[in-house]
Amino acid sequence: MNSQGLGKGMIYVAWLFALGLLTLFFNHFLEKQQNPNQVLTTQYHKDGSREIQLKRNRNGHYVATGTINDQPVVFFLDTGATMVSIPEKIALRLNLQRGAKMRASTANGVITTYRTQLDKIALGEIELQNVRASINPHQNADEILLGMSFLKDLEFTQRGDTLTLRQYR
Repeated sequence: MNSQGLGKGMIYVAWLFALGLLTLFFNHFLEKQQNPNQVLTTQYHKDGSREIQLKRNRNGHYVATGTINDQPVVFFLDTGATMVSIPEKIALRLNLQRGAKMRASTANGVITTYRTQLDKIALGEIELQNVRASINPHQNADEILLGMSFLKDLEFTQRGDTLTLRQYR
């Protein structure tokens, strides 16, 4: 191979490297727009309460990273959901047990889901134990609907693009 061929090969490698870096950067940028709450900071108050603040994503929703039974998950906050609703593919990854069948009314009609119990669910340092949830085999999302079976034990306030969740002890 002559020096011209070697130079062209190096240029191709440099372009591929640059495209790879740009792809990584834009994927991270898009993920941050979808979930601006990937790392949560908890504020502690003198009254023993804990508080986190969530930023609304570019679509106007509150999406946040948290845990179920100490396993990382992504939550989509839904005050219209009665329970925490977990897509079946995520429930399998979390090794959750299917309980009794339940009927659930959704925007797409009545469906069958399965009762389950979560030992622990957390957003930042806000934690609840023994939370009722459902496994939804019809839900194909990558997020878990964080419904009222979790949110009912918290105080939440929305101001502008920020949702504040507070847990009293």
